[in-house]
Amino acid sequence: MATSFAEENYLKIIYRLSESTLEDISTNAVAELTQTKAASVTDMLRKLAEKGWVNYQKYQGVRLTEEGEKIALSVVRKHRLWEVFLVDKMGFNWDEVHEIAEQLEHIESEALINKLDEFLNFPKIDPHGDPIPNKEGILPELSYVHLSDLKENKACVLMGVAKDSAVFLQLLTRLNLSLGAKLMVKEINPFDRSISVSINDSESIFISHEVAKNILIKLG
Repeated sequence: MATSFAEENYLKIIYRLSESTLEDISTNAVAELTQTKAASVTDMLRKLAEKGWVNYQKYQGVRLTEEGEKIALSVVRKHRLWEVFLVDKMGFNWDEVHEIAEQLEHIESEALINKLDEFLNFPKIDPHGDPIPNKEGILPELSYVHLSDLKENKACVLMGVAKDSAVFLQLLTRLNLSLGAKLMVKEINPFDRSISVSINDSESIFISHEVAKNILIKLG
C-alpha cells in the first residue's frame, strides 16, 4: 500500500516519540511535533488506523503496529543515510542536513537506498550519532551515556547528540565539539553543574549542564 509524505511523517514522529516510552503516545504530543491542531492530528490518526499502521483509540493515545513501525523505520533509514551522504560526500555541515534529508527521505526506490547504503560502506550511525536501521529494519545497538552523568577525571569520546536542532549543533561547532572528539571531565561546578572539559587534550572549556546532558558519549 502506497504512503503519502504526510502519512510517512506522522509514522516517523510517532516512532520518534515511542523511542523514549512504553506508553501510548498522546494526540497532543503528536500535535506539538507536527505543529498541527489536535483535531487535524486526530483525523490523520484515524486514517492511519484504518490502514492498519497504528492502533488508535480516542483519549487513549496511539501506538504503531508492526507494519507501521516497518514503514517508520524505512523512512528513518533513508533520512539518516541521506544525512551521511550530504556530510561525507557533499561537504555539508552537520547542522545543515536535516531539512534536506526531510525531503530526500520520501524517495520510494528501495534499490536506490540500498545502493546508497553500499556506496557509503554501510554506516551504522548518522552525522549526529543516531543509529541507522539496516534494510531489514534492525537498528545497531549503541550504548551511550550523557556527558552530564560523568564524574570528574573521566575520559570519554563524543558519540552523538540527544538534540539535533541546528542551533544546538552550531553551538557545538563553535566549541569545537564534534563526533569522535576525545573529552576529559576536569571539573564539575557544584552550584550549577556546569562542566570543565578538555577537548582532544587541548585547553579546557566550561559547558553548561544543559549542553552536557544533550551530548552522548562512551567511556574511553
